[in-house]
Amino acid sequence: MRAIVPEPLTADAFAPFGDVIEASDHAEVIPINYGWTTRFNALTDVAVGDGQAIISLFRSKPLTPPVLKIFERHPLGSQAFMPLQGRPFLVAVAPPGDFDAARVRVFRAGAHQGVNYAKGTWHHFLLALEAESDFLVVDREGPGENLDEIELAEADWIAVNL
Repeated sequence: MRAIVPEPLTADAFAPFGDVIEASDHAEVIPINYGWTTRFNALTDVAVGDGQAIISLFRSKPLTPPVLKIFERHPLGSQAFMPLQGRPFLVAVAPPGDFDAARVRVFRAGAHQGVNYAKGTWHHFLLALEAESDFLVVDREGPGENLDEIELAEADWIAVNL
């Protein structure tokens, strides 16, 4: 079994897979509500094709031990996750196209970072770290099959060394 140590989640490192969602210096910052609120504007685009954007809550339990065995992708739309309880989480991804376990990368998202997977990007299901955690999820609902899953052969499983 191959082992991976999570790398820090940065906008540049994650760019091949989608966008990092966070209030940062890279965002367009707009003061609103008479200066009482700061809007970090348009942090990512939601790709929905001929569907519609929906907002959901996902509750995820930590995977112990963190061994990656299943990946999925959404060929018709993007999928965004934002943690709601200020806890870090793991993000495991592989480039679009034919799945290649050797190209899997694992990122450690900070407590106030989210991600938006670009359509077609392979990713593991949610990987909460410290405790059961809630995430705000924005993704696509509509016609067509928008979920491909692949179960890895045991020889291709990936252990995450925390």
